[in-house]
Amino acid sequence: MTLDRREIVSLDLHADLHTAWAHLRQPELVRQWFGWDYDGLDAEIRDYFIAQPVVGQSYEGDNLTHTLTTPSHDVIAVTAASHDPGHTHLTITRRSHDGLATYDGVYDPIDEGWIQFAHQLQFLLRAHPGQERRTLSVFGLDAGDRRDRLLDRAGLHGVRGIPVGGHVQARRPDGTLLGGTLVYKAEHQFGLQLHGITESFLVILEVPIASHPPHGTVGAVLSTYGIDDATFAEVEERWSGWWARSQPHGTAVGA
Repeated sequence: MTLDRREIVSLDLHADLHTAWAHLRQPELVRQWFGWDYDGLDAEIRDYFIAQPVVGQSYEGDNLTHTLTTPSHDVIAVTAASHDPGHTHLTITRRSHDGLATYDGVYDPIDEGWIQFAHQLQFLLRAHPGQERRTLSVFGLDAGDRRDRLLDRAGLHGVRGIPVGGHVQARRPDGTLLGGTLVYKAEHQFGLQLHGITESFLVILEVPIASHPPHGTVGAVLSTYGIDDATFAEVEERWSGWWARSQPHGTAVGA
């Protein structure tokens, strides 16, 4: 099996190297960007970021790089230059697809996860540093056929035609408007910074038909920061209604 590595994601973080590295090593900070809220999240963070990874450090010119290699041999690297200490560059690399059981030749869920999580980290450090996150999520929703697509029903049909940095306005099935900015788009996912009571981050994940016939599936993760319990309950109620009403005819909401 070849040991060639692939770059999964590469982006700039609005933080110094010390802060960026702390968000890879301190569990309470990892929790503010990695994954989404579920019962096994703390154990996964402990295994991947605290107990089992191999850490390293290297210099190249005036660049200092810290690396964290996970138990599955994925490498997360953060690099900063001494002449620009306020900015850090993040890259995540993985081994070749040869022999990887998670890859079906079309869609790699681990790749997609790292893309999502890297952008969630970037958003946290830019928009809500030091704040606690709470998330809402839904997965495995039937994407619908071409005539009855879930994302069309959800009001997100035109997002992929908008340039990164462009404004997004969606009308949800209950008639309420959703405003935001397109932060990034990749082949199987995109991320929106939503403008409202608080700036939140919505990631839409699309599993293609070839990997999940007959229509493919849609998942969504919403990261919220700095809202109280009552407001979060309102957001949760609207979230559940949004996806329930967006389902193509004859399908049920996933868990």
